[in-house]
Amino acid sequence: MDKKTGSCLCGDVRFEITGELRDSIACHCIQCRKTSGHFVSATAVSKDDFKIISNKSLKWYQSSHRAQRGFCANCGSSLFWDQASRDKMGIMSGTIDGDTGIQTSSHIYVSKKGDYYDLDDDLPKHVTYPQA
Repeated sequence: MDKKTGSCLCGDVRFEITGELRDSIACHCIQCRKTSGHFVSATAVSKDDFKIISNKSLKWYQSSHRAQRGFCANCGSSLFWDQASRDKMGIMSGTIDGDTGIQTSSHIYVSKKGDYYDLDDDLPKHVTYPQA
């Protein structure tokens, strides 16, 4: 896979991806809705294939007992979802520069979705995160 780059809105936080991206998953949980203002579409890559190249304004928020969320303290961009026990880094799909080569594969936590939008596509819809 070719190297991909990404950043926050202001450019203070930049990253590189050298590995294969997982297709994006649309998450409708309360935390994702609160952090993004809508729902989150996130991909993931092996932590070995992920590198932060500029962390000038990167801050981490411990959003639960199991995971933290990375964001830019300058522009407010939501960037990462990191669970220490996982070998993958979650990356907000829209923060990747240019074409990603991925597509949205499913929706999760659909029972928590906002009442102001519909899920009218044909993608799989899950009440929680399906276990592989």
